[in-house]
Amino acid sequence: MINKLWFYMIVIAVAFAATGGRLETLTDEIFNSLRSSIDLGIGLLGGMMLWCGVLKVAERSGLVDNISDFIRPVMRQLFKGIPSKSAAMGAMIMNITSNMLGLGNAATPMGLKAMQELQELNPRKDTATNAMCLFLVVNAAPIQLLPATVLSLRASVGSTNPGIIIIPAIIASFSAVTVGVIACKLLERVRGGVR
Repeated sequence: MINKLWFYMIVIAVAFAATGGRLETLTDEIFNSLRSSIDLGIGLLGGMMLWCGVLKVAERSGLVDNISDFIRPVMRQLFKGIPSKSAAMGAMIMNITSNMLGLGNAATPMGLKAMQELQELNPRKDTATNAMCLFLVVNAAPIQLLPATVLSLRASVGSTNPGIIIIPAIIASFSAVTVGVIACKLLERVRGGVR
């Protein structure tokens, strides 16, 4: 469906450019866009390599473990039906810790593993549990202490102060996860307890 949409948009753009005598302008813009894409990609690659290195140092220094230890009590309160020493809880904590540090690529496999482990604990295999729904919300709107991708994007397009968004990003992500958790807990009560 989306491929057809793109195809028709491109065909219509080329047709209008050809009938309006602006085919040369269209060609110039295509090559300018390609150049911009390559510049952006190289800038992002450099930024991602920097942040991956910084976060690897944080991991080896024990910062990741400290953050995991810090959020473990909160996770036990949020996910009361999940055993605290289970593989599901461990995978959820690693996923959320990775998201907090801006490591979305590292968080994805842990999120998938957490969902698999939560499904193993699920008594009704055809229905998502409240814990699964809550984890999905917390994973989709994670608290980000270090929005590495956004920082890299801002730096690659020439921002004079890419880090200025860190505090607003923390506030926005904390607000999003708070609203999401409250909504899940309210819906959990309306629907009748833990499933």
